[in-house]
Amino acid sequence: MVTGAGGQLGVDLCRLLEADERVHAWAGLTRVELDVTDPARVRAVVRDQARPAKIQGGLVVVNTAAWTDVDGAESDEAGAYAVNAAAPAHLAAACAEVGATLVHISTDYVFDGAADKPYETDHPTAPRSAYGRTKLAGEQAVLALCPSSCVVRTAWVYGASGRNFVRTIARLARERDTLAVVDDQRGSPTWSVDLAVGLIDLVSAAGAGRAASGIYHCTGGGDTTWFGFARAIVAELGMDPEKVRPTTTDAFPRPAPRPSYSVLSPRSWTDAGLRPLRPWREALAAAFAQSGDVLRA
Repeated sequence: MVTGAGGQLGVDLCRLLEADERVHAWAGLTRVELDVTDPARVRAVVRDQARPAKIQGGLVVVNTAAWTDVDGAESDEAGAYAVNAAAPAHLAAACAEVGATLVHISTDYVFDGAADKPYETDHPTAPRSAYGRTKLAGEQAVLALCPSSCVVRTAWVYGASGRNFVRTIARLARERDTLAVVDDQRGSPTWSVDLAVGLIDLVSAAGAGRAASGIYHCTGGGDTTWFGFARAIVAELGMDPEKVRPTTTDAFPRPAPRPSYSVLSPRSWTDAGLRPLRPWREALAAAFAQSGDVLRA
């Protein structure tokens, strides 16, 4: 069962589940079909989904629903908390009640962004934004209420659905002669399709007893800056990457502070025997090969 099935990651995850022979049955529920902030509705839906799933070995809930408006969370932390913290708590409680497994998606924003080497899963958390605080609260609720759960932190996700950095840069590259993009924030671009493949692998491994509950980090391989990412996007568009110029975070003040370093270590993922996601640059080329028309639109 996938919550947030109409979102960027949810769309890709549902498409892959439909074609995966390891999945006996699945349900993708959009925000309209399941309001994850409604505890009674969450409990009823999880109980309903768990009944047929027990015949084939149990229900897995993958929670991709989230408040992702980082700046908006600064002015409405209560709203962000309802989706990013209270809703995962509702899902975790419902999953624990029926013996289901919950896989919850989280973010690099739970860290302070001040590191100089990739964050391990046990690095102390210290969110600097309302978004980060609400996502951390969601993690904590999931692990406390449903100890068999898996929390998967990721970062810099893009895909063919919804608004994201790739689609924004593609639009701006058509509209402007030059683009100024920050070169002092570093992370790992993550294609939503690759992340969805990784999540299905995790679910399969967990069901077979090969992956323990707890926290995992899963992002595209390698790292770059937003400037480097933007240049690669422009190159995929067949344009001159030189039209992208480097600038600093200070030149673009935003309501929510951005992490200067968001690279997550894949050690937890590979130690569980899971396949690491491909290098981010290779994934970007694959994304344009598969969904170039949408990404350019």
